[in-house]
Amino acid sequence: MGMEHRKVNKRIRFTDAQGNALQNSEIKVSQTNHKFLFGCGAFDFIPYVAKGEEKNKDLTETWLEIFNYGTLPFYWGGYEWKEGSPNKDALMKTAQYMKDKGVTVKGHPLCWHTACADWLMQYDNKTIMEKQLARIDREVTGFKGVIDMWDVINEVVIMPVFDKYDNAITRICKEKGRVGLIKEVFAKAHECNPDAVLLLNDFNTSINYEILIDGCLNAGVPISAIGIQSHQHQGYWGREKLEEVLERFEHFGLPIHFTENTLISGDIMPAHIVDLNDWQVDEWPSTPEGEERQAREIEEMYRILFDHPLVEAITTWDFTDGAWLKAPSGFVRLDHSRKPSFEMLKKLVKEEWWTDTTVHTDADGFATVEAFKGDYKISAAEKSTEVKLVDDGEMAVMLK
Repeated sequence: MGMEHRKVNKRIRFTDAQGNALQNSEIKVSQTNHKFLFGCGAFDFIPYVAKGEEKNKDLTETWLEIFNYGTLPFYWGGYEWKEGSPNKDALMKTAQYMKDKGVTVKGHPLCWHTACADWLMQYDNKTIMEKQLARIDREVTGFKGVIDMWDVINEVVIMPVFDKYDNAITRICKEKGRVGLIKEVFAKAHECNPDAVLLLNDFNTSINYEILIDGCLNAGVPISAIGIQSHQHQGYWGREKLEEVLERFEHFGLPIHFTENTLISGDIMPAHIVDLNDWQVDEWPSTPEGEERQAREIEEMYRILFDHPLVEAITTWDFTDGAWLKAPSGFVRLDHSRKPSFEMLKKLVKEEWWTDTTVHTDADGFATVEAFKGDYKISAAEKSTEVKLVDDGEMAVMLK
């Protein structure tokens, strides 16, 4: 498959502010943002934006050289460690800063059994559910217009059978069933922001996740996109598995987001580890050969996913090495220097899959523009305007 689904082919009539055709003119078409969501965990923005920690400033500026989509943490246990005292100001300030930079922000997650608030455990199941729905209302309503994309509920395949420790969300999932709980939390999120993009997210890519999605859709759950985690600490999935996963989940016809992608540039985690969190090491260094491997694997993975028409977003989980499990999983090293994977992805996103071109109008002011879908600055002489190019057909563009 070519790149046709990622591009527009538009016949555009260019005019001045009075509506006169710009005849036989040279028009500059410069891309400013992608429609496709090239994402990364954006946790590094919080210390700089919300707390003023200057040491993180360079990290955020490096991050913005590639990415137009960032995930911010709303883990209930950390976001509201004390009941009634949510950390809204820091997250709002950070999300607004990112939005002002042209970044689409996603909140992760609204409901999850892990990293949940311990204080919920004092309540009965009915009260826990009420508080869960109230939390969704508070976040989705409170951040509306700044964050309009949410991982609504996380890792539900394992949720009712999770037995590492007792927690409030597993309790209510056992009582209501997977689809029952999903239906309630999605309904609340949709009610609070009908235009929000709402994801179901899971690391389990087995048939169990397919059955769960099927059950949700049959129950009328308003899933906007299917979230697929791809933490690959134990080695790259490879083309065969990637294509097999895409083939199994594409039949739902829903957009697919690769929500949490990890490829490491050091030693691979042993295959016998079942829960990645069980792998605890003092250090996990990045190596030159590992960095070359990481760049190769990320490039192949992104090319496969960008080629698939239902894939709308790819999020790498860690921007910096050592962020989770001390793994060398970032695009930048511990000293903030850039790895080969950073340079490779920047070249793909901002050069190979980027449009910066000039077209020439005919005697009636028309020109055909072929471009990657996204936001553009259109300019001629001293005049310019900003437009979105996201579909084929004709349009008129007025330069002022």
